[in-house]
Parts: sequence; structure tokens; C-alpha cells
Amino acid sequence: MKTIDWKAAPSPSYVVDERLLLRNLEILKSVQDRTGCDILLALKGFSMFSTFPMARNYLKGITSSSLFEARLGYEEFGKEVHAYAPAYAEHEIDEYLKYVDHIVFNSFDQLHKYKEKVQSVEGKHVSIGLRVNPGYSEVETPLYDPCYINSRLGIPVDSFRPDELDGVEGIHFHAMCEQGSDVLERILVHFEEKYGEYLHKMKWINFGGGHHITREDYDVDKLVSLINYMQDKYDVKVILEPGEAIALNTGYLVTTVLDVVKNGMEIAILDTSATCHMPDVLEMPYRPQIIGASTPNDKAYTYRLGGMTCLAGDVIGDYSFDEPLKAGDKIVFTDMAHYTMVKNHMFNGVNLPSICLYNEEEGVKVVRQFGYEDYRNRLS
Repeated sequence: MKTIDWKAAPSPSYVVDERLLLRNLEILKSVQDRTGCDILLALKGFSMFSTFPMARNYLKGITSSSLFEARLGYEEFGKEVHAYAPAYAEHEIDEYLKYVDHIVFNSFDQLHKYKEKVQSVEGKHVSIGLRVNPGYSEVETPLYDPCYINSRLGIPVDSFRPDELDGVEGIHFHAMCEQGSDVLERILVHFEEKYGEYLHKMKWINFGGGHHITREDYDVDKLVSLINYMQDKYDVKVILEPGEAIALNTGYLVTTVLDVVKNGMEIAILDTSATCHMPDVLEMPYRPQIIGASTPNDKAYTYRLGGMTCLAGDVIGDYSFDEPLKAGDKIVFTDMAHYTMVKNHMFNGVNLPSICLYNEEEGVKVVRQFGYEDYRNRLS
């Protein structure tokens, strides 16, 4: 596989490798082909719509959690549009219904409030679902655990009203984050125990997101077996809506060293920011990988990498390198396509990274660059 010329990319910039994206999409399509399930792109994780012409050849559609995501999927992806939100605002629901094919409610009250409106949409059938909380998850970080104690996401079994399912065609649950099919297998035990008796009345079950299907060690055969089991047992269509799995390990963040200072250790200041450009580094927190770098003290020269904002904690992490860092050196972070572009912001007036695509025929292609007007137009 031809290597990317990082000097051809603006700094900072996100670069998505179309070859790697295609690999992920082919894996996801193989799951659909082997099971007949539907796999959707969850836009909350990856909304780079310049990749949609490729993705729509492999996926059934998109899933959204806001009006703008639903519109983006409708206008740019052009296939099925699914929606789930913790609650829908009354002034937005009519526009939602212009875009969506499936809508999932988080409570019976919201279902009753909007059911008649959904069922009266002209020109198409909008399938109604309810999100339930299976009461079991194995997510270790509370910030990302949909089933943490007192979670607002999904109807718990003690609030479920089986006599109020008229018009409901599907059940949705989401209980995973970056996990394997072994975790899904254990979740399904709890899900069936609590809600299995109602599934025979349904047309579909949505397993939500958090499935790391394209990770190298993911057990795809087990996933296929679980999907087929549920579809055969309950005579339903299974839907999955991963976000991260579509873009996993497909993207890079190309950055440049601006300066090197010393305060007890060597500190390299980059033209990027953890808080602005890779917020999960601070929220999770986690330490992103860098091409050619290693853990502190493993290689000859160790540095702390810091961002360019005035936030004291805008620190990416400590890394070691074979050669000393100097101003102008390129630093390339890996796995930077998902939960970056969709979450970044302009705190401190720091500009957003450019957005680029790479393929072997065209090389690095700049899709979008940002400037002062983008910053100003978000303010008043």
C-alpha cells in the first residue's frame, strides 16, 4: 500500500484514507450480506459527507440524534434516515418528519405526544420505535455508558407499558461503547429476559451502536450468529448503527511543532489542540498514537506534547521519539476520523483543522478549509 506524503497535507488537517474506509465498509457489507440485517452510519461519530458517495454503496442509510444530523443524512446520504433523541422539541418535529423513515422515542409520553402526527405523514410510512434500557452494560467510563445508574437514555423495564404498544413497530437499545460481540452476547441475555416477550409483535430490533466491528480482533462470526439468532427467533429485522466502526483507523491528524520549551522536561507545542481538535483525549481520557513515536523513555527523546490554546490542561500526552523535535517537524496522530470533526470547536479562537481525503490516484485532496468567518459567524 502506497504511503501518504504528509508534507502534501495542510497543517493542521484531518486526512481520511479512502482505502482504509473502503476496507471498513466492505466488512460491514459482508455482515449485511450474511444476515440480511441493516447497518446504518451513526452521524454522531462520523459526518464527513464528502465520503457519503462511497459509503452509500455499502450501508443502508444513516441514523441521527438531532434535526441537523437528520437533514444532513437526508440531503447528502440519500438513503434511509433513522432518528432517535432523548426528547424531540415540538417546534422541530414537523421538519424531522420530512426527513426520517424511522423515528425512535425515549418515553411513552413522547410516543403519545407525537404518534398521531407521525402516522399522518403524507406520502410515506414512518416506522415508530421505542428505546429501552436493558439495565446491563460493561462500559467502564460513566460519560459513555448508556446504562449507568439513573440514565436518562431508554425506558427501564419498570417503566415499560406493554399495553401501550399500539403503532410501535420496533424496539431499540444501546448499551455498548467500543466493544466486541462477546459483550453484545451478554447484553442480549438481559435484553431478552426483560423485553423478549414483546419482540414477537415487532418488525425490527435495533442493537444501537458501540459495535467495534471493523477492529482487527473483533469476532464477526459471533456477531453474525447473534443477528441470525434474534432474527430467526422473533421474525424481525435487526438493525445496527455503528459510528466509530465505519471510520475506525481510517483517519489522521497532521500537525506541526511550533516551538519546544522546557519546564522540568521538554515540551513541544503543536499547531493543534487536545480540547479543540481531539476532545476525547481529555474527556475519556485517552492517549492517541503517533506515527513513529512510543511511550515515554522508550525511545531516546521524550517530550510532552501541548496544544496552542491558553487552557492549562490542553495537553495531549507524553511521547518518546528517535530524534530530537524541533520547530517545523510534522507530528501525525492516528485514528483521528471519528469523534473529532463532529466534536471540534473554536475555543480561544483557534482555527479548525482542514479536512482532506487521500487516495492513490489523486494523493491528498483538500475538501474543506476554515477561516475567520467560520469563527465569527458562530458568535454575535
